[in-house]
Amino acid sequence: MKVNVGGLDRILRIVVGLVLIVLAAMGNIGWWGYIGIVPLVTGLFRMCPLYSLIGVNTCPMNAPKS
Repeated sequence: MKVNVGGLDRILRIVVGLVLIVLAAMGNIGWWGYIGIVPLVTGLFRMCPLYSLIGVNTCPMNAPKS
Protein backbone atom coordinates (compact mmCIF):
# COMPACT_ATOMS: atom_id res chain seq x y z
CA MET A 1 0.00 0.00 0.00
CA LYS A 2 1.37 3.36 -1.01
CA VAL A 3 0.79 6.25 1.39
CA ASN A 4 -1.24 9.02 -0.27
CA VAL A 5 -2.83 10.93 2.63
CA GLY A 6 -0.67 13.64 4.19
CA GLY A 7 -0.61 16.00 7.19
CA LEU A 8 -3.68 18.21 7.40
CA ASP A 9 -5.77 15.80 5.31
CA ARG A 10 -4.94 13.00 7.73
CA ILE A 11 -5.80 15.04 10.84
CA LEU A 12 -9.12 16.18 9.37
CA ARG A 13 -10.08 12.63 8.40
CA ILE A 14 -9.35 11.31 11.90
CA VAL A 15 -11.19 14.14 13.66
CA VAL A 16 -14.26 14.00 11.38
CA GLY A 17 -14.37 10.21 11.64
CA LEU A 18 -14.20 10.25 15.43
CA VAL A 19 -16.83 13.00 15.73
CA LEU A 20 -19.27 11.13 13.48
CA ILE A 21 -18.77 7.85 15.34
CA VAL A 22 -19.20 9.48 18.76
CA LEU A 23 -22.32 11.37 17.68
CA ALA A 24 -23.83 8.16 16.28
CA ALA A 25 -22.96 6.21 19.43
CA MET A 26 -24.57 8.88 21.62
CA GLY A 27 -27.72 8.86 19.50
CA ASN A 28 -27.40 12.48 18.40
CA ILE A 29 -27.39 11.49 14.73
CA GLY A 30 -28.70 8.41 13.00
CA TRP A 31 -26.95 5.15 12.27
CA TRP A 32 -25.44 6.73 9.16
CA GLY A 33 -22.91 8.41 11.47
CA TYR A 34 -20.98 5.17 11.61
CA ILE A 35 -19.80 6.01 8.08
CA GLY A 36 -17.17 7.91 10.09
CA ILE A 37 -15.29 4.62 10.20
CA VAL A 38 -14.20 5.25 6.59
CA PRO A 39 -12.38 8.57 7.11
CA LEU A 40 -11.02 7.32 10.44
CA VAL A 41 -9.45 4.22 8.89
CA THR A 42 -8.10 6.07 5.84
CA GLY A 43 -6.58 8.68 8.14
CA LEU A 44 -5.00 6.11 10.45
CA PHE A 45 -3.54 4.02 7.62
CA ARG A 46 -2.67 7.11 5.51
CA MET A 47 -4.02 5.38 2.42
CA CYS A 48 -7.19 6.32 0.55
CA PRO A 49 -8.32 3.92 -2.22
CA LEU A 50 -10.33 6.68 -3.92
CA TYR A 51 -7.26 8.92 -4.06
CA SER A 52 -5.39 6.06 -5.76
CA LEU A 53 -8.12 5.69 -8.37
CA ILE A 54 -8.25 9.37 -9.26
CA GLY A 55 -4.50 10.04 -8.90
CA VAL A 56 -4.56 12.39 -5.90
CA ASN A 57 -1.70 12.48 -3.40
CA THR A 58 -1.66 14.86 -0.43
CA CYS A 59 1.44 13.34 1.15
CA PRO A 60 4.40 15.61 0.39
CA MET A 61 6.98 12.83 0.82
CA ASN A 62 5.40 10.73 -1.93
CA ALA A 63 4.32 13.53 -4.24
CA PRO A 64 5.56 13.17 -7.82
CA LYS A 65 8.47 15.44 -8.67
CA SER A 66 7.84 17.96 -11.44
